[in-house]
Amino acid sequence: MTLKLKVPKMACSACATTITKAVQAIDSASTVEADLKTKVLTIQTAKSESEVRKAIASAGYPTI
Repeated sequence: MTLKLKVPKMACSACATTITKAVQAIDSASTVEADLKTKVLTIQTAKSESEVRKAIASAGYPTI
């Protein structure tokens, strides 16, 4: 499934790396693309949206 999530606190490539690691911790086969200008993540994952949102929030980056 493809998710598009807005992450207002994502400001730099280090933020994107932290978020990617958090998502891949719950789904190692996932792919994460981060657009720092729009603060939007495009995530390919087999996990549910709620699981992905929880993983990202636990890394310190709540989604809206």
